[in-house]
Amino acid sequence: MAIRIFVTGGTFDKEYNELNGQLYFKDTHLHEMLKLGRAKVPVEIRTLMMIDSVELTDSDRELIALNCMKADENKIIVTHGTDTMVETAKVIAEKVKDKTIVLTGAMIPYKFGSSDGLFNLGSAIAFVQTLAPGVYISMNGRIFTWDNCRKNREVGEFEEIR
Repeated sequence: MAIRIFVTGGTFDKEYNELNGQLYFKDTHLHEMLKLGRAKVPVEIRTLMMIDSVELTDSDRELIALNCMKADENKIIVTHGTDTMVETAKVIAEKVKDKTIVLTGAMIPYKFGSSDGLFNLGSAIAFVQTLAPGVYISMNGRIFTWDNCRKNREVGEFEEIR
C-alpha cells in the first residue's frame, strides 16, 4: 500500500520573491523532491493547505487529524512548519490510533538549495515504513515521539525533552 503524504505548508514549501524579499507559497515541491531523491516507494500526495505553521488554527489542526483518520493508508507523512509541529502532532495523537504518522519539515526552504528538506523527507519515508503505529516527528535524521521533543530555537534543531 502507498504512503499517504499530506502537505500543510511550512518552510518546506516556501518560495522567495526576489523583488520584495518575502517568502510565499505557490505549489508544493514534493513531486520534484521525490523525483530528485529517486524515490521508488509508492506515495499518494494531497495538499490540505499551504500555511506557515504559526498561522495554523485549531480548526486547521482538526482538519489535518481528520484527514489522517479518514486516510485508507496506515502509513502517513505530514509536511509541516517546524514552529508548531509538536502542537499539531499532539492533536493527531489524541485522535488517530493504529496508524504510523510522521511529521517532518525544514528549517530552510527547499528552493534555497541548501535546504534540509530533501534529507528530512527521505528520513520520514524510511521511518514511516519501519516504526510501530504512533505519532512521531522526524528532523535531521532523528526520530522523536511527538510528546518527547521540542524545537530548540537557539540552535535551530529538534531535541528530546527528557
